[in-house]
Amino acid sequence: MYLYQLDDIIQTYNGRPVLGIDHWTIPARCIIGLCGPNGSGKSTLLRLLGFVMPPSHGAIRFKGKPAHCFGTGVRDRVALLSQTPHLLKRSVYGNIAYGLRIRKHKHNETLRVHQAMAMVGLDAERFAKRPWYALSGGEAQRVALAMRLVLEPKVLLLDEPTTSVDAASAQLIKKAVLHAHHQWRTSLIIASHDTRWLQEICHDMWFLFQGKLLGRGQRTLLFGPWQMTQDGQARKVLTDEQHVIAADPPQDLANAVAVMDPAILTPHAERPRLSPPVACLAGTLTSLCLDKLSNRILASIMVGQTEFNLYLPCSGFNQRTPNPGDTLWISYAPQQVQWC
Repeated sequence: MYLYQLDDIIQTYNGRPVLGIDHWTIPARCIIGLCGPNGSGKSTLLRLLGFVMPPSHGAIRFKGKPAHCFGTGVRDRVALLSQTPHLLKRSVYGNIAYGLRIRKHKHNETLRVHQAMAMVGLDAERFAKRPWYALSGGEAQRVALAMRLVLEPKVLLLDEPTTSVDAASAQLIKKAVLHAHHQWRTSLIIASHDTRWLQEICHDMWFLFQGKLLGRGQRTLLFGPWQMTQDGQARKVLTDEQHVIAADPPQDLANAVAVMDPAILTPHAERPRLSPPVACLAGTLTSLCLDKLSNRILASIMVGQTEFNLYLPCSGFNQRTPNPGDTLWISYAPQQVQWC
């Protein structure tokens, strides 16, 4: 049985579609990452999964049963932490205890509140009586997280949890949510621009753009304007000497957006000898990390100001793993570039 099942989902704001998902399932006890640029629909999707607003069209099932906003079957199981913390006008202790009190969970209240504070790195003696207005941004976000953790939710939805906080708070937030996953088997669904963190902890990652799930893992987005070539392809300049070629372009090249899946990009340690229509780019390797989804090394290569994400092969680099700062070449087929 899936934790979530979404079917024929359409979400609109003022009549404008902002999210569209034909079918999507999420397994239980997992860590799911949502990545993509601003305005891609990540926050909207989290609000739907948190049952704080209904979809304009379609159905969401939770643990195999139809679920509705603020329904009794999900109210105590799903917690959503928004990007901006919203605290009540009371002490830190009063904020964290509020959820327990409205649910009439009075047993061991003080112990549970103090444990939640400890999970997010807040010392009870120093912070329990502190008022909401005397907190830094990072402290306020950690109090907001503790308000969710004290309820021991089955699902914790996190919307950019570390974006607007200091480095120490970001580390404590990451540690706390992973503790919830390991201790209570809480499912985590995290929208974040911190793709390195997502790649390190997530069991699965999905890329959103323009309200659509484009697939698993990272993508390279290439925004217009594009130029039409003499042979009917599209050309985008990346540097003074390099450009990307894409086949079958749309009519509006000024606003067209192309998507490159890491699977269509092949890295080379030396400039390859290629035959048309295969094209080639040269760039600087900026980072390497393990992609837990495929158990392969994911590399980021900068060409001008554009970052390309691709997988390194198990062999083919003269028995030497490339290092950040090295120059690598990327080959691809223009016919495999997709348009949004």
